[in-house]
Amino acid sequence: MSQSPILQVENLSVSFTTNDGIVDAVNSISFQLQKGETLAIVGESGSGKSVSTNALMKLLPNNALVAKDSSIKFEGNELINLSEKQMQSIRGNRIGMIFQEPMTSLNPYVRVGKQVTEAIICHQSVNANQAKARVIELFNLVQLPSPEQALKKYPHEFSGGQLQRIMIAMALINEPDILIADEPTTALDVTVQAEVLDLIKRIQHKMGMAILFITHDLGVVRHLADRVIVMCKGDVVEAGECKALFDDPQHDYTKMLLNSVPRGQKAPIAQHAPMLLEAHDIRVKFLVKSHFIESRSEYFEAVKGISLSLKQGETLGIVGESGSGKSTLGRALIGLLPSSGQIKFQGQDLEQLSAKQRFALKKDVQMVFQDPYGSLSPRMTIGDIITESLTVHRPNLTRSERMQRARQALQEVRLDPQSINRYPHEFSGGQRQRIAIARALILEPSFILLDEPTSALDRSVQLTVIDLLKDIQQKHNIGFLFISHDLSVVKALSDRVLVMQKGQVMEQGSASDVFHSPKHDYTKKLIAASFDIEENTQAA
Repeated sequence: MSQSPILQVENLSVSFTTNDGIVDAVNSISFQLQKGETLAIVGESGSGKSVSTNALMKLLPNNALVAKDSSIKFEGNELINLSEKQMQSIRGNRIGMIFQEPMTSLNPYVRVGKQVTEAIICHQSVNANQAKARVIELFNLVQLPSPEQALKKYPHEFSGGQLQRIMIAMALINEPDILIADEPTTALDVTVQAEVLDLIKRIQHKMGMAILFITHDLGVVRHLADRVIVMCKGDVVEAGECKALFDDPQHDYTKMLLNSVPRGQKAPIAQHAPMLLEAHDIRVKFLVKSHFIESRSEYFEAVKGISLSLKQGETLGIVGESGSGKSTLGRALIGLLPSSGQIKFQGQDLEQLSAKQRFALKKDVQMVFQDPYGSLSPRMTIGDIITESLTVHRPNLTRSERMQRARQALQEVRLDPQSINRYPHEFSGGQRQRIAIARALILEPSFILLDEPTSALDRSVQLTVIDLLKDIQQKHNIGFLFISHDLSVVKALSDRVLVMQKGQVMEQGSASDVFHSPKHDYTKKLIAASFDIEENTQAA
């Protein structure tokens, strides 16, 4: 490894001017990155890790202030004082970046081929055909299926894992010297996460580039990094070689992060618990290509004849990779997608119910979505968001009665009832997810569909949300259908587990049986790809 660092950061301090005054985000941090090395910066939301890397790329918002004595040197050249035009020759060319959320990083109105091609045309003298050939080469390198067809598709036509591969291809297309990866695997399934990380390592070895890896997932860090920096509230609290830091952490915050892995198993439900949900031969298909002769139309079958059951107070975990059909199945079961097959809720066949009866049933069936920020209206106060369903299903309540119920719901999810008049952007990711849970609870449902409710949260916040869901379920005897790609979370929260692949059930059984004695090769592959599940199983 070279003695001269490719990147040298000294006394980097970043603050923001807000309506409430100056907020310090990063406090005099210093670190170096060597050629070919992987340096991980870990910490929870708000620790300053992403602000630090955005400062390196000069991508901070207008209200950001970088201290005068801060220094960021790339190959010995100071970046702090470079103009925007000078930075453009470095950004995306010498230093590439993979952002956390690929769906919001890509323009939904432009085909992905054009977007990735732009990245090479901006920095190199190539014609359209050469650029296209290079994009196809990169799509092959990141193992994107059907690269030539992918060029013509829009972002919404890809799964999360495929979108992240496209973002990696875009970041690598100019063969950068440094790759900044900001939480590149957070929302990915375990097998896709393992493949993406393996892909990044192989490309790093091939190109000899340095990687600055930003994450809150210590399982990923253990498998990828050479050195680690731990950040908390803008400060570097610990730094060192990866193995040494994991084997013998010194700071209490590092120890807390290392111990923030979901463990244990859910308490069993009552032996004679009544049946809540029964589904038989559920099928969901989407029209791919229409034809005026209906029999010639092409359909994609996303869910292929799945049957399941759920008792009152029970949690059924559904796991599988992106595109396995788990979220489609969940939405079909609660009537958000058209499907065929029989669905019984509390013994009632949904097909036999009148429109009025179906409407009355909706208050018993609620959902918590994956992205709490996207599912909460930014224009409504928390009080209005939580009580919106009461105006529909409890129209006789006065506004003050609705707000009183909202305060009780906030208290139940361990949030300050006085925050009822604040807006979603004033809360952290974990707090927003608790607000989404409060919204689902206010109608006192007997069933909640939880679609990846913890995937975007820090590990310690995940533990809080998992404990909260367990308490709420025990208190109200609610049935949970828990969809997740995080096997350690599913293991800690579920009574039974259903494993899906390509719209079919590969394996199902008790959580203990599925995780300790998996029968199907696909289940074994999922468990082998999880960085936490092995340690969990040993600790359980």
